[in-house]
This record gives sequence, C-alpha cells and structure tokens, in this order.
Amino acid sequence: MSHESTPQPEGPLSGYLVVDLSRALAGPHAGMMLADLGARVIKVENPGTGDDTRGWGPPFVGPEDDPQATYFLSCNRNKESIALDLKSDDGRTVLRELLERADVVIENFRPGVLDRLGFSAAEMHALNPSLVVLSITGFGHDGPESRRSGYDQILQGEAGLMSLTGSGPDDPQRVGVPIADLLSGMYGAFGTLAALLQRERTGQGQIVRTSLLAALIGVHAFQGTRATVAGEVPKAQGNHHPSIAPYGLFHCRQGRVQISVGSEKLWRTFASTFGIDADRPEFASNAERVRNREKVIEEVERAFAGYEAEPLLAMLNEAGIPAGKVRTLDEVYEWEQVHSQGLVIDVDHKILGNVTLPGPPLRFFSAADTAETTLKTHTAPPLLDQDGEQIRQWLGLVPADAAAGAAAGEGR
Repeated sequence: MSHESTPQPEGPLSGYLVVDLSRALAGPHAGMMLADLGARVIKVENPGTGDDTRGWGPPFVGPEDDPQATYFLSCNRNKESIALDLKSDDGRTVLRELLERADVVIENFRPGVLDRLGFSAAEMHALNPSLVVLSITGFGHDGPESRRSGYDQILQGEAGLMSLTGSGPDDPQRVGVPIADLLSGMYGAFGTLAALLQRERTGQGQIVRTSLLAALIGVHAFQGTRATVAGEVPKAQGNHHPSIAPYGLFHCRQGRVQISVGSEKLWRTFASTFGIDADRPEFASNAERVRNREKVIEEVERAFAGYEAEPLLAMLNEAGIPAGKVRTLDEVYEWEQVHSQGLVIDVDHKILGNVTLPGPPLRFFSAADTAETTLKTHTAPPLLDQDGEQIRQWLGLVPADAAAGAAAGEGR
C-alpha cells in the first residue's frame, strides 16, 4: 500500500457507483454525502420535470426562461443527472444496466412503488447480488401506518419534535430546517457505509431501511429517556436547557448572548465573575438551579444588563465560560472560521456560472503525515439530464433520440 500523497487525493469512496433514484431531500441528502466522499453518484430523474425540488421556490436564480431553484442546489452537488421514464422499456433497460454496475442504490418511494415498476429488492439483487439498497420512507416500511405520505413537518409533529420546540408548551414550532429529512439521509448514509463494510466480508449486498420517523426518534436523546425512564412528558420551554442552568439565551444591553454553564466548577467561576452568590440555597446545585430557573434567568440578566454583547462575550471568553452570539446566515457564511473549515465551496454551474454553496462537513487527513486528503474539487448540482447521453454511451447504449433517428433513416 502506497502512502505517497498526490496533489488531488481520491475520496474514501472513490470507485464506488451510487444510483440515486430518490427525490426531494432525504434520499438526495444521503446521496450527496456519499458523493462528497468520492463516490460517483448518478441521479435518475423524471423526464421533463426532474426532481420535485427543481420547482421548489422562490427563491429561484438565473435567467427568467430557465430559473434554478436554490433548494435543489442545496442537496445535489457532486452528482450526474440522467432523465429516465421508468414506465418505459427504454428507461427500465438503462436502469437495469446501471443497477448491474452499481454498488449502492438509493430510493425513497412509497412502499410497493418500485415493486410495481419491476424493481423490487429481490429483482434488484437478482441483477446484482452485491448491491446495497438504501430505502427511506416517512413512517417506516411496515406497520399500520407504513403507507402514509411522509413530509418533514408532518413528521416533526408526529415524532414529538415540535412538542419540544417553541417558546412554551402552547407554542409548538418546527425546526428551521427540514431536520427529519436531513437526519434520515444522514442515518441512511451511515447505514449504507456499514452495509458496504459488511459486504467486504461476505460479498453480499443487503437492504438498509430507515425513515423520517425513525430518524427523529433516534435523536430524542435525553428527552426520550425522560419519557421512557422517568415517566415525564417533556414540553417546549424556549431557549433554555431543560436539565442544566444557566444554559441558554440571555439578554444584555442592546443585545443577547448564549452561555453554557455545564458544571459546578463553571458555575462558581461564572458566579464569581459576575458577582452572583453561588451558594444561595436556590442556586447551590444544578438541580436547584433547574428547579428555580426563572430566578436564575432573572439574576443572570440583571448581571448582564450593564454590558453590550461584544464586550460581554469577550469577558465570558476570558473567564472560560462557553458563550456565543446568534448569527444570521449571511454572517455565518462570511465568518472566517467557517471558511477555514472548508464549509463554503465555489462551483461552476452550467447556467449560473460560479456559485457559492455550503460545503461538506467532513475533513480527512493522512495518518502518516497528517496532510489533509479532503477532496477539494466539487461539481455543481447538474441540470436535468445533463449527463444522460454520456452515461448511455458509458453503458454501451445508443441514446434514445439517436436510435429513433437511425430507425427513421432506415425507413426512407
């Protein structure tokens, strides 16, 4: 095994082929994660309209006669696109050729849809026994509600997340991003990698299943065990932690800051810094501070009232208290720390030209010399069927329009 570094190292999934049959966000996000790791991801879309998210806007950008949805741009970098009608003989033929060569297929159809198209899991594995099939649904693949349509906000409510989010118990709120879709995509990519590892030992593919419901319950964390073990029903309580105090958002003069006082040592340092009596009976332990949360908030905001946000943050940092500001997204993408982590990338889009996208969240380094091996070159989300002809040629298939033209010529 060579340990020599190269100017443009390959990603850890270089050489793997992923066929992405999914649309909207959960499956495409999983596919994008695999693409970011170096896999070749071919996105199969409906002719004419493509992925649903191509029409999800505003905002749209680009020319009026060919507007591009920023939603689609968010979850399809580093992919190729081919348009296939899976109800046609031609579309099914191309897909079979792709599946025979693929390592992974991603789908998020309702249970039974692929079966009716002739691509059940059994049929796909008959074509390619080593294939890993990632299947994502809304409520799960079986059970009494498996056939319900699963959209993110519906699941945020059904899986209890909205009951934990908001200013109070009577103010349920959705999370500001489609977190059920994103998490199910992340769990799906994680499960896919595990299945590929197992395939290295067995030579056999398998089916990986997850759902928006499963993904949200999977991140209930301590709120889940409050319910299952302690018998409590957690409720939304705004911007303060349910089990730690002080921990949350606090107002100061002409601003606000967030602090996390997560240990008794930090509490004593914090109290000493701001002239708070750490040993008051209602403040003497974290459990007491949680029980007396409103008094804690009042005391902290009284201490902060004389400070503007930036000097206060500097003072907290100097004291070693974890603290931060609440940034808008334009501030986030201008932040030097974000750029230093490769979390902003530039790509060349066929219509839009150079565009800036949020970047991949993983970085890789050589164990031999700690040189960074993270992929640095990325491709823009593709136009619909942008790569269709090249993919057909790679498969050894004549493009459908060329075949039609040849047939017309023979008839003359």
